[in-house]
Amino acid sequence: MTDDKILRMQQLVNELNEASDAYYNGQTERMTDYEWDARFDELKRLETETGTTLPDSPTQKVSEDSITGQKEEHEFAALSLAKTKQVGELVKWAEQRPIWISWKLDGLTLVVTYDNGQLTKVVTRGNGHIGTNITHLVEAISGIPQTIAHKGHTVIRGEAVISYEDFERFLMESGEDYANPRNLASGSLSVKEPQDIKDRHIRWIPFTLVYTDLDINSWGARMDWLDQQGFKTVERRLVSTPDVSSVESVVNAFTNEVTSKQNPFPVDGLVICYDDTAYAQTGSITGHHATRAGLAFKWQDEAAETTLQEIEWSCAASTISPVAIFQPVELEGTTVRRASLCNISECERLGIGGPGTLLSVIKANKIIPKVIAVTACAGTFTVPDHCPVCHAPAKVSVSEISGTKTLHCTNADCPAKQLRKFARFVSKEGMNIDGISEQTLSKFINLGWVSEYADLYELRSHIRELAQLEGFGEKSASNIMRSIDKSREVEAHRLLYALNIPLCGLDVCKRLLGAYPLEELVALAISGSPATTPDGSPSGFQLDLFAPQASEPSEVFAHIDGIGPEKSAQFVLWFRNERNLARYRRLLEKLTVTTPDVSASGDRCQGLTFVITGDVHHYKNRNELKAYIESQGGKVASAVSGSTSFLINNDVTSTSGKNKKAQQLGIPILSEDDFLAAYGLVNNE
Repeated sequence: MTDDKILRMQQLVNELNEASDAYYNGQTERMTDYEWDARFDELKRLETETGTTLPDSPTQKVSEDSITGQKEEHEFAALSLAKTKQVGELVKWAEQRPIWISWKLDGLTLVVTYDNGQLTKVVTRGNGHIGTNITHLVEAISGIPQTIAHKGHTVIRGEAVISYEDFERFLMESGEDYANPRNLASGSLSVKEPQDIKDRHIRWIPFTLVYTDLDINSWGARMDWLDQQGFKTVERRLVSTPDVSSVESVVNAFTNEVTSKQNPFPVDGLVICYDDTAYAQTGSITGHHATRAGLAFKWQDEAAETTLQEIEWSCAASTISPVAIFQPVELEGTTVRRASLCNISECERLGIGGPGTLLSVIKANKIIPKVIAVTACAGTFTVPDHCPVCHAPAKVSVSEISGTKTLHCTNADCPAKQLRKFARFVSKEGMNIDGISEQTLSKFINLGWVSEYADLYELRSHIRELAQLEGFGEKSASNIMRSIDKSREVEAHRLLYALNIPLCGLDVCKRLLGAYPLEELVALAISGSPATTPDGSPSGFQLDLFAPQASEPSEVFAHIDGIGPEKSAQFVLWFRNERNLARYRRLLEKLTVTTPDVSASGDRCQGLTFVITGDVHHYKNRNELKAYIESQGGKVASAVSGSTSFLINNDVTSTSGKNKKAQQLGIPILSEDDFLAAYGLVNNE
């Protein structure tokens, strides 16, 4: 019997370590938190029963990221926290002492050090004792200032995270495939150059002050001090007299933020710590936990038993994924009828069968429906041999890295493979069609209603069918139709952005349209010849893909400030593609394209070129500051050069690459306050 337990322990160690490695290093998720916790708890129980701990057991070590680069030993060990799912255990652990409850952010832990007010290093957690120095990437991670007011030795621990909104935007614009924001964050920090990851909008949020030479013995006061130094620290709430009622009230408040999706960043629980930091340091070290350093609270997932009705194969982006459709169950106050089964390997691991199979289902982290177990299998699990959207042959692929089996459509032009492009098309920055999510688009594509952008403007012919779809109804269908109709009048730069032309974000689209009106821009892209004569009358030009005068793609728009050869080539080649051009023309038939007046409303920045870097405080974001500069006749460039008039950086004394370049060229560096004093308007202050 003991031998059987040891064999099971070895299996659990292997599974947990493989899943942990994938989780911390940007790979495909191997199992849910629910499954990981269940296996971890089973392993701990077996270790207690047998009195044996196997080598490399995850109960005895901190999960490790494997970010490549220069390794560095931590000054203060970054141990993990013991966990619980019971509010009563939180109260018992608190010992009637004041505690703080904050988010357990789901990203990658970074340790940031300052000396004499200057940033000296940024190191990943690694294995808790040795991490990877990624200081060279700091300008691509917001929330880490180059300087702080305090001149002493300061060590701060925080989480590098990507918001759900920025994650979805990145997937739409890049075409890359990551499972979740955490995967993208962890997969981003092995790069060599910060410019390679700036578009991922990684933010660092401090969650504890590890060391300061100041005498501050309150965790809450230490966090307030970090805020005073210019950091944007983790959301937190104090429980002065912890009992079941008070702790449960705060936990429920955080939980409601998760279920209502008010919190913009991914989280996987809460963290509880003593306000008395001196007392917190008096605990012992057990395994890889410090007993009083803090406690992690994970939500108790509510499971329900149900019966599988069918497996729906849904083609989205690059894969054909199985979705379990089952008898409706109530979970976390909502009715759940379906849950993704991820891929073929997951179906095989769970032992999924056919209709009649009994399933156990949860809503992972209170949000995502997930099949966690098969309690009784019925029938046979079968993999289709064709795509449900375009009906082309489907092929099973096996990942060389993870061994994961996934099903793929072999048709490169399958509409379902363009899902993220459709999502960008309807996005707020694009055509701004409210009420159509990526999930809704996937339904339209899989039903055969949408295969190109123009089809969205023909959806009214399916309004009755739409109203009968699960989760819709007549009101939802009518609202979607109104949003579609409203989007028929669109500004030219939004239309160009919505087309998903590679390397053409909103800024590039505006720059192109600032040089040429839309019709002429397209004409130039195709042949290099304008559509009108200098006096504005038609030139008689015909769009001819094979016109002998067609210019080199990289040259057509390279002269426009901020475009250059690569962006020019991508824009031109997109319009010289016959299929793209035909679809663009069909789309134009459905739309009224407008060109807003972009002439400057003032002249306070006339003739000046600015570069903006770092966080801003007076304006909502850098785009708002940029819009103001342009409204005052100025220009905003992306890089410091000899033509730059001013660099705007609230961290004036930083040693960032842009600051160094500005200093070398003798270009003044302005803080936001300096800029407002010299060029701002009263109502912008």
